[in-house]
Amino acid sequence: MSELNYLLSTALFIGTVHTFIGVDHYLPFVVLSKANNWSIKKTSGIVFVCGLGHVLSSVILGFVGLAISSSLSSLVGIEDVRGTLATYFIIAFGFGYTVYAIHNLLKNRPHKHMVNGQEIMHDHHDSVSVKDHVQDKKKSNIIWGLFILFVLGPCEPLIPILMYPAATLNLWALVSVTAVFAISTIGMMLVLTLLGIKGLSFVKLKTLDKYGETLAGLAIMVCGVLMITMGI
Repeated sequence: MSELNYLLSTALFIGTVHTFIGVDHYLPFVVLSKANNWSIKKTSGIVFVCGLGHVLSSVILGFVGLAISSSLSSLVGIEDVRGTLATYFIIAFGFGYTVYAIHNLLKNRPHKHMVNGQEIMHDHHDSVSVKDHVQDKKKSNIIWGLFILFVLGPCEPLIPILMYPAATLNLWALVSVTAVFAISTIGMMLVLTLLGIKGLSFVKLKTLDKYGETLAGLAIMVCGVLMITMGI
């Protein structure tokens, strides 16, 4: 096997396996899609854009490092810092989403009022236009939060294991290896996200409907904690 073919096979293997092992690559999409009732088409679009940002951030750093002949250790150090930032960002994102979900639960909880000696149960709801505006803003913030999270998150094996060895061959090898890694990573993110959503569709619990957003936030926080404690 030629060195290029070896690197291409390695890129495919690493792109697939590192995505499968890293639950942060798909779990946030699964739980947020379920909690916000996103369509498969919308979820897939969000996953693709976030995955592209995730890979391109490391690709750009790698190409810049190669162009200025930066040392491999310095680039790895930058990726380590980005990884730490991404981990704490995902915990903060999950915590903020959980707090917001709990706030909504308490705000919209049915309660009683006495009117002319009779108990009347009702919820507090905003007007339709206000509610739609708030929902649109919330969904936009969620998507931007996910995108920032994945841009911050590095593809740790890409630069030292794939890009630098490929660069010693030629430009075509560098571009090919990078492309295979990107396609396998984003493709695996899509597959695992859709499988996760399909799996959740078989779970018919009212708790998931009522507390879906809260559980989603907690799941994302746990994901971040596992990244710190177990290095996944």
